[in-house]
Amino acid sequence: MRNAAFPVLLLSLLAVPFAAQAAGQMKSGLWEMTIKSDAIRKMPKIPPEQLEQMRRLGVDIPHMTSDGVVTKVCISPAMAARDEPPVMSESNSGCKTRNYTHDGDSYTLDLICSGMLNGEGKAQGRFSGGEHFSSTYDFNGTVQGRPVTQHQETSGRWLGSDCGDVKPADQLMRKK
Repeated sequence: MRNAAFPVLLLSLLAVPFAAQAAGQMKSGLWEMTIKSDAIRKMPKIPPEQLEQMRRLGVDIPHMTSDGVVTKVCISPAMAARDEPPVMSESNSGCKTRNYTHDGDSYTLDLICSGMLNGEGKAQGRFSGGEHFSSTYDFNGTVQGRPVTQHQETSGRWLGSDCGDVKPADQLMRKK
């Protein structure tokens, strides 16, 4: 199971940039994202001393809770102004976005994956003002050949205009 843990976490974190860039209704700045999913709940827990050692080595580890992950994401002014999903190349994740729609304060998109992650997903979300959002993400397929069905809930809240040392989320994804 240890080898499968990383792809499952990757699958969970994959939806964060979609929520972060899905519609031009977010304020730029620092956001706190809370991701809850069954996959994260089932992952083996990393001992606190190992987490601290990884952080000392410069590995950015999000805060893990009993049922999810809490992380900070920076939304650049350019990202906040967009009304389109993030552009993903298959070399980043093996996944591509399709069928993006944005209507008022809501959005939906499909995710098609081929590679380490293989299958289809659907994300949908709703923005409340420019400072809050919630979304769901469902994926059916395989991770490294193992069947996986995942439901995930993500929420975000704006913390402020200064991102500090958190890099903008669009730098995490390769542009076409």
